[in-house]
Amino acid sequence: MVFRRITIDPDKMAGVPCIRDLRVPVATVVAMVAEGMTDEEILEAHPDLEREDIREALRYAAEAVKERALPLKTA
Repeated sequence: MVFRRITIDPDKMAGVPCIRDLRVPVATVVAMVAEGMTDEEILEAHPDLEREDIREALRYAAEAVKERALPLKTA
């Protein structure tokens, strides 16, 4: 899968995956979605973002989770 809107630059934001070199981390966008913010609210909070940036951030996060297991509390 190719991600055209996600950039990683070791000299910016310590190499954290960001949206189009905007210094908006993918994790920030994903967290906003997880908190229940609408696309419109996210775009209002970050006017440089585009709706497709949000979709690609979610796709990127989904692929990243497939790559490794995260510790989960067992019942």
